[in-house]
Amino acid sequence: MPTVPSILGFGAIAIDDIVYVDQPLSAGKGKVLQTARTFGGNVATALAAVARLGGTAGFVGWLASAADDAVLCDLVASGVETAFAPRHPHARPVRSRITVGSDGERFIAYDDEAMLGTAPDFPDEVLSRAAVLIVDSYAIRSMDVVARARDLGLAILGDIEWSSGPATERLIGLCDHLILPLGFARTATGGRSPAEMLDALWMPSRSTVVLTDGGRGVYYRGRDESGLWHLPPHRVAVVDSTGAGDCFHGAYAHALTRGAQTAGRVAFAAAALSITGRGGREALPTEGQVTELLASTNAPSAVELKSQLDTGT
Repeated sequence: MPTVPSILGFGAIAIDDIVYVDQPLSAGKGKVLQTARTFGGNVATALAAVARLGGTAGFVGWLASAADDAVLCDLVASGVETAFAPRHPHARPVRSRITVGSDGERFIAYDDEAMLGTAPDFPDEVLSRAAVLIVDSYAIRSMDVVARARDLGLAILGDIEWSSGPATERLIGLCDHLILPLGFARTATGGRSPAEMLDALWMPSRSTVVLTDGGRGVYYRGRDESGLWHLPPHRVAVVDSTGAGDCFHGAYAHALTRGAQTAGRVAFAAAALSITGRGGREALPTEGQVTELLASTNAPSAVELKSQLDTGT
């Protein structure tokens, strides 16, 4: 058997049919410029990002049994290890139809009637050899595996975008590295400002809480430093924001395995090169590209949030 990768993940894996139009989504309609079919999904794209950055990544969610399954072949081609993933003849990906406007914003319509999560008896022997487990909202279907991974000492990185009630609350509690879209964080906490949301999501067991806010950058709090912080976005040409958050999670996990502190992990993850290409994976960056962007003269610096300035978005 191959070596267990440092970063494992299970959750959404998708085939995306993308339509690019010549107007922003707010226009209500527009002319089709291009169509494409790509592979996506929160965790699958995050793991592909890890591999592109030079890390080791393994998908351990349900995969189809056939050796020539398109999703399986794409993961392998992306450098993601699949040897430890449970197989089932009825496993299939989430199917998504995505409309991308001229401003790079997108609307996703998805069918998630699929086998998500992982096998309930997924072996501790495999989990214990990894360092990080990336999970998304669908991990509520395999909560015991997440809990076992946490008990085995893995860093649990949570990409949570929607809630199913108490099960999701428990999942959020298991994540010591919690990275949420700001919109969901607002819904989950009732907070009005990023500072209120960060405080509401903090607990002693957390290592980091990060709130991503698209073109406004990210807000974060870490155990290894004081204060609440805002990192403005890099100024790059936005082509397609599909998969940007997934790339962020993969890059963050990669930086975590390299020993970076909170500020370094967030800065590395926020180097937003993935939005400069079409689809979720066309422009996944290499480590050298990220390092070059971070060293550029116009790279943003984190600013501590002040109560009089932190009025929300």
